[in-house]
Amino acid sequence: MIERLKAMLIKEFIQVLRDPRTRFVIFVFPVFQVVVFGYAVNTDVRNSRTAVLDRDNSRESREIVERFQSSGYFEITERIEDERRVRYLLDRGMVRAALVFDHGFGGRLKKEGAAPLALILDGSDANSAGIVLDYATSLIGSYNTESLAARLARSGVADRPEGVTLRSRAWFNPNLESRVYFVPAVIAMLVMVVTMLLSSMAIVREKEIGTIEQVVVTPISKGEFILGKTIPFILMGYANVIIVAFVAVLWFDIPILGSLGLLAFSTGLFLMSSLGAGLLISTVSDTQQQAMMTAFFVIFPCMLLSGFSFPIDNMPVAVQYITLINPLRYFMIILRSIFLKGVGIEVLWPELAALATIGLTVLMVAVWRFKKTVG
Repeated sequence: MIERLKAMLIKEFIQVLRDPRTRFVIFVFPVFQVVVFGYAVNTDVRNSRTAVLDRDNSRESREIVERFQSSGYFEITERIEDERRVRYLLDRGMVRAALVFDHGFGGRLKKEGAAPLALILDGSDANSAGIVLDYATSLIGSYNTESLAARLARSGVADRPEGVTLRSRAWFNPNLESRVYFVPAVIAMLVMVVTMLLSSMAIVREKEIGTIEQVVVTPISKGEFILGKTIPFILMGYANVIIVAFVAVLWFDIPILGSLGLLAFSTGLFLMSSLGAGLLISTVSDTQQQAMMTAFFVIFPCMLLSGFSFPIDNMPVAVQYITLINPLRYFMIILRSIFLKGVGIEVLWPELAALATIGLTVLMVAVWRFKKTVG
């Protein structure tokens, strides 16, 4: 068995790696993709283009505008004199927000301690608008606290009531950078895309070039044949994980707080599911083009239902049940937990068990389907 499997592995490595396009997909494509996704998949909002309509032009209004400008979250691109200009800029997407100060803003703030300030947002992108609103609320809250302290100091009051003081802290991602959250998930997606695409064409390639009959008449068993087709892609999958993990750590400064051994073990479980699905697709396809299209038909729903962009808790209950058979969902949880939280198997065992169950099931079906097709 060992000799037969060794010959099968040598054949498979030669067949896969002699194609320059395949070598590009295995070694260059993942690095390129993780760099692009690392910069592109980013929900942080910086330097939001902002217009200012200041009808008051008081010291207080100018101070607030200066705070917005110096925060790094807002970029004052235009100071306008007419409210109609606000609509013009927002309609054309030239600004993301507009600050509007009414006449008497500074006087009311001095006299009454409160004055209205309008922040008009472009709500066509609800997620970005909500983030911009949070930034603005934080800046105004900081200004209110400091101005209250200054007024009490001028009035001669030594101690001022503190009231409720909110002090927040984010665990695992102190700066709340979306890149830190998304890059580990990008690793899972890249590994799935590369391994499933390559394995989905593994058996059907034998059919197209006419060597499948030669393989069938050899002493190699069906299980050995599937194993020989799987092991090279397992090694390539591990190579992908190592390459993109190095890029994540060295380029994007994403920490790996958990166990590398657990990362390797969980990757192996995930590869069983990904490669098993690819081989199953290959057994039911007649051409490589058909196999590739079928693989993409499987990959995209897996991505959408993985929790990468859309929280699973927000999905309809029926759809949440469907995600339970999606291996990408569990692998993303594992990767984010190992990279950012540093937790171990005592926390991640349900996800590991789910990956093992799905992987073994898919591989068994692939072996059975191949036996049925060839026999």
